[in-house]
Amino acid sequence: MTETQRTVADITVIETAPEGPRAKWQFIYAPGAGSNVNDPFGTYACQALAAKGVPAARFQFPYQEAGSRRPDRPAVLQGTWRAVLDAVRLPDTNVVIGGRSMGGRVATLVVAGGLDEIRANVAGLVAFAYPLHQPGHPEKARVAHLADIHVPTLFCSGTRDAFGTPEEMANAAAQVEGAKLHLMDGADHGFAVLKRSGRTKEEVYDEAIAELLTFVQERGIA
Repeated sequence: MTETQRTVADITVIETAPEGPRAKWQFIYAPGAGSNVNDPFGTYACQALAAKGVPAARFQFPYQEAGSRRPDRPAVLQGTWRAVLDAVRLPDTNVVIGGRSMGGRVATLVVAGGLDEIRANVAGLVAFAYPLHQPGHPEKARVAHLADIHVPTLFCSGTRDAFGTPEEMANAAAQVEGAKLHLMDGADHGFAVLKRSGRTKEEVYDEAIAELLTFVQERGIA
């Protein structure tokens, strides 16, 4: 598998070339707040999709590039997403953007931002482990912008996610017109499962990727 690293807007982007015939869509991924461009799920997802012919790219935000643990201001996070989208978007290709936790949440904010150019260039949106609220604070749900999303959207979360219960996630997803919610049994916010479940984290990863592939087929993106 061929991966190419380059710099866009002073941050690292890793592009994974597709194997075999190229699909008509591509995937761009951002990591959660505590991870970086080598986020285990993002790396696994991009490589798995590339093996199926889907061009994929993943990146990290400026604070992650600098080795800091403190996330950048919202304007910087969203600006980074837009810069990467502009830089790696392929012509005549449907683009699906998203990420895990914060990376996916910022992608939802970018799409909801009302910029016609962004909406025109994004065919689909996926939020893996959407951080609906901080654990223990359901009253601070991050939902104000969701009704402004007008592209096909997939939420994919675990049933043990402390950042949003299945019921809370169902209510949040319902605020995005036509959104799909997929719940992965026993997975937590990091997509880990208890040993007694009989499943591995990689199997959860595969379930999430399979759901994304199903979603893009159902919505006519692939």
